[in-house]
Amino acid sequence: MNTTPLPPVRLTAAVREQIADVLLDGETLSHFVEQASIDAARCRKAQQEFVARGRASLARSLETGESYPANEVLDAMTSPAR
Repeated sequence: MNTTPLPPVRLTAAVREQIADVLLDGETLSHFVEQASIDAARCRKAQQEFVARGRASLARSLETGESYPANEVLDAMTSPAR
Protein backbone atom coordinates (compact mmCIF):
# COMPACT_ATOMS: atom_id res chain seq x y z
CA MET A 1 0.00 0.00 0.00
CA ASN A 2 1.38 3.38 -0.98
CA THR A 3 1.32 6.02 1.69
CA THR A 4 1.29 9.77 1.38
CA PRO A 5 2.43 12.11 4.14
CA LEU A 6 0.00 14.60 5.59
CA PRO A 7 0.99 18.23 5.58
CA PRO A 8 2.83 19.31 8.71
CA VAL A 9 0.52 20.10 11.58
CA ARG A 10 1.45 23.10 13.68
CA LEU A 11 0.70 22.70 17.36
CA THR A 12 1.35 24.87 20.33
CA ALA A 13 3.69 23.40 22.89
CA ALA A 14 0.74 23.02 25.27
CA VAL A 15 -1.29 20.97 22.77
CA ARG A 16 1.69 18.79 21.93
CA GLU A 17 2.22 18.17 25.65
CA GLN A 18 -1.47 17.27 26.11
CA ILE A 19 -1.19 14.73 23.31
CA ALA A 20 2.09 13.34 24.63
CA ASP A 21 0.43 12.82 28.01
CA VAL A 22 -2.22 10.51 26.52
CA LEU A 23 -0.10 8.47 24.09
CA LEU A 24 -0.31 4.75 24.68
CA ASP A 25 2.80 2.69 25.38
CA GLY A 26 4.84 2.55 22.18
CA GLU A 27 2.50 4.94 20.34
CA THR A 28 4.14 7.74 18.40
CA LEU A 29 2.85 11.23 17.83
CA SER A 30 2.66 10.42 14.11
CA HIS A 31 0.49 7.37 14.76
CA PHE A 32 -1.75 9.39 17.07
CA VAL A 33 -2.24 12.09 14.39
CA GLU A 34 -2.87 9.43 11.73
CA GLN A 35 -5.48 7.67 13.88
CA ALA A 36 -7.11 10.97 14.86
CA SER A 37 -7.39 11.88 11.18
CA ILE A 38 -8.98 8.53 10.33
CA ASP A 39 -11.41 8.81 13.24
CA ALA A 40 -12.35 12.38 12.30
CA ALA A 41 -12.94 11.41 8.66
CA ARG A 42 -15.18 8.51 9.72
CA CYS A 43 -17.12 10.78 12.06
CA ARG A 44 -17.61 13.40 9.35
CA LYS A 45 -18.80 10.74 6.90
CA ALA A 46 -21.28 9.42 9.46
CA GLN A 47 -22.54 12.97 10.09
CA GLN A 48 -22.96 13.59 6.35
CA GLU A 49 -24.86 10.32 5.92
CA PHE A 50 -27.06 11.15 8.92
CA VAL A 51 -27.93 14.56 7.48
CA ALA A 52 -28.61 13.02 4.06
CA ARG A 53 -31.01 10.46 5.61
CA GLY A 54 -32.75 13.25 7.53
CA ARG A 55 -33.15 15.36 4.42
CA ALA A 56 -34.49 12.40 2.45
CA SER A 57 -36.92 11.62 5.26
CA LEU A 58 -38.11 15.24 5.33
CA ALA A 59 -38.57 15.22 1.56
CA ARG A 60 -40.64 11.98 1.78
CA SER A 61 -42.70 13.46 4.58
CA LEU A 62 -43.41 16.62 2.62
CA GLU A 63 -44.21 14.57 -0.49
CA THR A 64 -46.56 12.12 1.21
CA GLY A 65 -47.88 14.27 4.03
CA GLU A 66 -47.10 11.40 6.41
CA SER A 67 -45.20 12.31 9.54
CA TYR A 68 -44.99 11.30 13.19
CA PRO A 69 -44.66 13.43 16.33
CA ALA A 70 -41.12 13.41 17.71
CA ASN A 71 -42.23 12.15 21.14
CA GLU A 72 -43.86 9.08 19.53
CA VAL A 73 -40.72 8.31 17.55
CA LEU A 74 -38.50 8.70 20.61
CA ASP A 75 -40.84 6.55 22.69
CA ALA A 76 -40.74 3.84 20.02
CA MET A 77 -36.94 3.98 19.95
CA THR A 78 -36.58 3.67 23.72
CA SER A 79 -39.35 1.16 24.43
CA PRO A 80 -38.49 -2.53 24.60
CA ALA A 81 -39.34 -4.51 21.46
CA ARG A 82 -42.76 -6.08 21.51
